This record gives sequence, C-alpha cells and structure tokens, in this order.
Amino acid sequence: MTHPTTGRAMSLAMLAGVAVAFGAAAPAHAQNDAHPPLAPARDVQVEYNVQPDGAPAPKAIQTWFTANGGMMRIDSPEGLGSTILDRAARQVTIVLNKQKVYTQLDARNGIRNPFLLDLSMQFTRKGTGQVAGLACTVWDIVSGRGTATACVTDDGVILREDGVDGDGMKGRLEATKVTYGPLPVSLFQPPQGYQLVMRHRVAPSHDVGGGQPVTGGAAQPNP
Repeated sequence: MTHPTTGRAMSLAMLAGVAVAFGAAAPAHAQNDAHPPLAPARDVQVEYNVQPDGAPAPKAIQTWFTANGGMMRIDSPEGLGSTILDRAARQVTIVLNKQKVYTQLDARNGIRNPFLLDLSMQFTRKGTGQVAGLACTVWDIVSGRGTATACVTDDGVILREDGVDGDGMKGRLEATKVTYGPLPVSLFQPPQGYQLVMRHRVAPSHDVGGGQPVTGGAAQPNP
C-alpha cells in the first residue's frame, strides 16, 4: 500500500516561520558578552505568534525544547502537523495529522531554524526588554542572509525576533506564553498508528519551511 504525499502537503507542516535549514549546528553556551545562549538551558514549552513578511496576520504555533536544544518540536497552526528536530541524530521528522503519516529527513550537516541561534551569526548587545512577563536581553544579529533583532532570556529562550533569520526568511515572532518543566519523550516521536512515508529526495523550495520532501513508496506503520 502506498501513500503518495505531495511537497505542498509536507510544507503545510512547516508553516509560519517553521523553516529548517541544513547548516552547521552549534551547541548551547551560557550567555556572555559576545553572544546570548544559543538554545534553551531547560526543558520549556513556548507559544509564539509568528508572522512571515507579507502575511496579513500572525499565526499561533507551539514549540517544545529539551534542555540545551537537543530535541525540538514545532506544531503548525490549526494542528495541521508537527516538525520534530533531533539535533544529536541530525534528523528531521515531519508529521501530517490529517493524512496520519510522517517522513524523516537526514540533516547530515546539522540543523538550523528561527528558534535557535548559532555561532555563524554575529551578535551585539543592545539593552534589555520584557516579553510574556519574562526579562530578556536585546541583541542585534547579523547573519550571511541579513539582520535581525532578538530578545533572549538568560537561559536561552528567544522571546522576540524581528528581521531576517539565518535562512533569509524575513518576519517576526513573539512569545505569548512560556512554561518550564520536564517534557515527555513521546512529544518527540510520531504518534502511534501513523505510517512512515519513505522519502526519495528533497526538492528546493522558496516557501516558508525550506526544502519540500518529494515522497512516495511503501508506507510503514509506526508501532
């Protein structure tokens, strides 16, 4: 039995700024004068309003980070799907809820996305701010693709970012709720009963979400 899944359908799971780039990944570090922490230091759930440049209104998405950014999950608006990032395994899992399928991509050169920072960027401390009831430090950021401003907590949560991220995507994101606490392993796994769709290749795309998986082949159930 086969489950052909179009590139457009897969891109729906990565809407509203959920872009995944294949670039150098960097470990998290404590904040210093040179740069903010590069990933959350504690398990945390963050709800964001995300508005890509040109979008008429922001969309609400939910994200979960394990300590030091090892695992991350991004749920697209309206429950269409999820993107799960495993930085240690360098693997991206895209889950589509309507079709009850998922696919897995190799990110052999690392994982980068708008919710994590990396050492390829240049940072300049600008001041302090407060977002979603939490204090944060404001940083100007310069990457190879443009400039942005971000407000980052002392433990590495990006509360607000405005400008061009490391993938050249322009827009704005702002946290509306931040909840710290242990996260279950099941959050970072495809739901039981969903079927694995084998990925043949990744086609280039200018849509938010980066490359679109072009899939096909036999589907395998997730036990």
